Amino acid sequence: MHTIIMVEFILYIVFMLVIGYLFSRRDMGHSDFLLGGKKLPGWALAFSERATGESAWLLLGYTGFVFATGLSGIWVAMGISLGIIFSWLFLAKRFMNDANEYKVLTLPGYLAKRFGIHGKIILWISTILILSFMMFYFGAQIAGAGKTLYTVFNINTTIGMIISITIVIILSYAGGFISVVWTDMIQSIMMLITLVVLPIVALFHIYTGDLSISHALRTSSPTINSWTGGVTGFALGLLLFNNFAWFFGFLGGQPQLSSRFMALKNKKEAKTGSIVAIVWTFMAYSGAFLIGITALTLYQNHHFADVETILPYMVIDLLPPWIAGILLAGILAAIISTADSQLLVITSSVSEDIVRHALGRNLTEKQLVKISRITIILAGLLGLFIALTSKSLVYLVVSWAWAGVGCTLSPAIILTFIWKRYSGVGVIATIISGFISTVIWISTPLDAIISSRFTTFFIAATFGIVFSLLFPEKKKIRKSVDQIEEVIV
Repeated sequence: MHTIIMVEFILYIVFMLVIGYLFSRRDMGHSDFLLGGKKLPGWALAFSERATGESAWLLLGYTGFVFATGLSGIWVAMGISLGIIFSWLFLAKRFMNDANEYKVLTLPGYLAKRFGIHGKIILWISTILILSFMMFYFGAQIAGAGKTLYTVFNINTTIGMIISITIVIILSYAGGFISVVWTDMIQSIMMLITLVVLPIVALFHIYTGDLSISHALRTSSPTINSWTGGVTGFALGLLLFNNFAWFFGFLGGQPQLSSRFMALKNKKEAKTGSIVAIVWTFMAYSGAFLIGITALTLYQNHHFADVETILPYMVIDLLPPWIAGILLAGILAAIISTADSQLLVITSSVSEDIVRHALGRNLTEKQLVKISRITIILAGLLGLFIALTSKSLVYLVVSWAWAGVGCTLSPAIILTFIWKRYSGVGVIATIISGFISTVIWISTPLDAIISSRFTTFFIAATFGIVFSLLFPEKKKIRKSVDQIEEVIV
């Protein structure tokens, strides 16, 4: 059985590398390499955004979370799903339009261009924020890939990490953003197939085995069989709020996701992308939730040392080897799709934000692409080093990443979009306060009470508003005067 699964896994790797090779033969500029040159269809960008946004957390983490917590795990899915829907319906077109207007390739680049007087400071601190969290987050994906390969194929963890980082580097180096999006699209479909097929098979086994989901839930602990986790009053409010707080990280602040919005060609493609992304989200999270619940029914008396192995265990247990191999490849697909996107974010921060703009180096398109590719190799090797030597640190920083990056930059994006009085000093205050509050909050017992995913967003937004009122943006006044003078002339 393992031989069949291994063969399919190898074929999957070869297939991905072939795609990377085909894109490597194209001649592309820096804009093409980092953002696709506005050449990609909306549906492909939507599949890529969803694969990038979920990683193995959805397939391994969330399914295990539902298995461990029961019905109350639905609220995490609700918060995330609403965040995804909101971002595609209300933010995607704005990102697309502003990327065209300001001619930017990155999220820090957009904020810097939007608030020109303080642009360089914004560029530096937002880039430092992203690199600080994203580098370790990337290393964690590589560590997770090694763990997955060991669990599924019994491949040595170190060898598994080396295999994974090699695939990620080749795919990113070969065709940049375009290669990553198309391979992500394939991987996104594989993830969706896994999350749709497995619960259907599990329900079939429950039916034919004369088992009952409701009975399994009733005979489990009271918290498992409760949509509210068995708590009431203030504790219930905290449970619902902390799970729902994932919503705040989807409000434009994740650079690996917002880059897909910036790459959209036009309103028609944005509409197509939003439909694909929303349908994908509904199907994927419904499937992941059902996998956790059906696993509770099928393996009620089975002890799992690590609940995050629920999905691969079910795949091997319930399906024939040739199908199992395809679905298990979907787990690795989830990891790779997030890792290569994170690597491109790190790369764009170095070549576009630091070298080209912050340092002001006047380089040709080919030179910038060359710097990007060198960065991919160096950052990839650094990510492997982090994964191999600092595993405990990696998994600690991963828990910071969603709050530290997403919930810090999200209020900056939202305020930029909707509030005319938001200033460059306000952006700086937003980023610095979000960074500091994340580190302080998640390093103390406070995070167990109220999630840093909310407190970071709230604190960063508050500082941004206060400092914008104290230090209004002078450039906006100057721009308005210039526009009036142009009309008069």
